[in-house]
Amino acid sequence: MQPAARFLTLLTLLVMTGLAPAHAQSTLPISPSIISPDVIAEMRERIIQPVTILSVRAANEARTGLDQAKIDEMDGSWRAEAESDDQPLIAEILSSPLSNYLLYIQAGSAGLYTEIFVMDQYGLNVGQSSVTSDFWQGDEAKYQKTFLVGPDAVFIDEAEFHEGTKTWRTQVNLTIVDPDSKESIGAVTIEFNLTELQRRLQG
Repeated sequence: MQPAARFLTLLTLLVMTGLAPAHAQSTLPISPSIISPDVIAEMRERIIQPVTILSVRAANEARTGLDQAKIDEMDGSWRAEAESDDQPLIAEILSSPLSNYLLYIQAGSAGLYTEIFVMDQYGLNVGQSSVTSDFWQGDEAKYQKTFLVGPDAVFIDEAEFHEGTKTWRTQVNLTIVDPDSKESIGAVTIEFNLTELQRRLQG
């Protein structure tokens, strides 16, 4: 499915739930501190499923030995494809079982999760719910403050205001741990709708 079609599918699912975040109008800052340990645990449980573990492990094995030059080349190809109608690498990632699962999770959150993407041990994307601006996250805090720190690492970024939907959002980043081997194998970023969470907490 092409990225535009995936976006329309997601948008339709959100509208059907009646809980799409675009209704929120408050521009008052919302602190990421409202994301409780229980909320993080729920996110972790939803994301860390067999399809995630199998996909990340397969990517780690397939990409074993990648040097920085090759990583930069892949990232450059992704960025070029994002501006083109010819998108073989993007299509490959977005059509994967993991990407389909992440899209399902995002849609099922009814506006709470606005983007999800999973990275391998190198910080390269393995699956994602929508097209990201880059393919390699290894030079960013979402990877450096999770996978490189340890299995229990959680990094919650600063809140930012999303002008298009008038909502406050943040990125919650977690290390992905294989539940059998207890080994850190990758990381995940969940863009979180703070405005929607606050609405639910006040409801």
